[in-house]
Amino acid sequence: MRTLTAAIETFRLAAPFVIARGAKTVSTVVVATIQQGEHRGRGECVPYGRYGETVDSVLAQIASLRNAIENGADREALQSMLPAGAARNAVDCALWDLEAKRLGLRAETLAGLHRIGPATTAYTLSLGTPDSMADAARAAAERPLLKLKLGGAGDPDRIAAVRAAAPDAELIVDANEAWREDDLDRNFAACVAAHVALVEQPLPAGQDGALARMTRPVPVCADESVHDRNGLAALVDRYDVINIKLDKTGGLTEALALADEGERLGFGLFVGCMVGTSLAMAPAMLLAPRARFVDLDGPLLLAEDRPHGLVYDGSMVYPPSAELWG
Repeated sequence: MRTLTAAIETFRLAAPFVIARGAKTVSTVVVATIQQGEHRGRGECVPYGRYGETVDSVLAQIASLRNAIENGADREALQSMLPAGAARNAVDCALWDLEAKRLGLRAETLAGLHRIGPATTAYTLSLGTPDSMADAARAAAERPLLKLKLGGAGDPDRIAAVRAAAPDAELIVDANEAWREDDLDRNFAACVAAHVALVEQPLPAGQDGALARMTRPVPVCADESVHDRNGLAALVDRYDVINIKLDKTGGLTEALALADEGERLGFGLFVGCMVGTSLAMAPAMLLAPRARFVDLDGPLLLAEDRPHGLVYDGSMVYPPSAELWG
């Protein structure tokens, strides 16, 4: 006999997290739990307003699955029950966790993978003034990979200030759709001057055709423009890399399939996250060995992670224990 439940959990952030769309001081997550006998599987998601999600809408979607999941629906069946998004992610990852615990195997074994190892994660700097971002970069300058949240106007100054404060770090910049077509030349020039390794989602999703009409001097990564395999082929001329987030793909099952299709089409892979706990990061660790860039720093931004959280040694993140997930 199975039971499916969902709960809201809130975690304070160590500092305000600011991007082009706004700021927050807490991370509100939804955790799906599937209990079968003595075994329990969990999955965490972060509802995201940019995609029309709220905590209530995600809880309602999970509730709509209760009869099917409690009557034995598996991960394959789940894919057609809900669209890609946070709710399906929580339930999909809970099913992975439950299966691993019932069979006494690790999730990577179930996925047909070799044993996964540690990965170097990016560390995110919130959007701010050039001076405040430089201060944050200086404090994190020993980290090998920094990710800058940008906001449109003034971004070249932010990029230059961070590079001056952290001369040895590899840099990713994330515009969160805040650039416009007439900004591209100036902003890309600032990226070239600062030796930026990757530009993430410079233009709004659906308004990114200009990327296909220009010679991109820095590799460009699709984030809001890609959720799952649907429409991925249409992005080949616009992007060089795709950001795979389980809250977008609707879980690890589709994320693995998206990675396969992305590689087939010639995209590089970036594994990303929302601001959540180690329970949300753990399934994404299965994708880390294939990714050129890993951004699983959510727990580093929290005032306190959940019990049995991932182990971070500086920017090195280690695979999850079975007590946490998988």
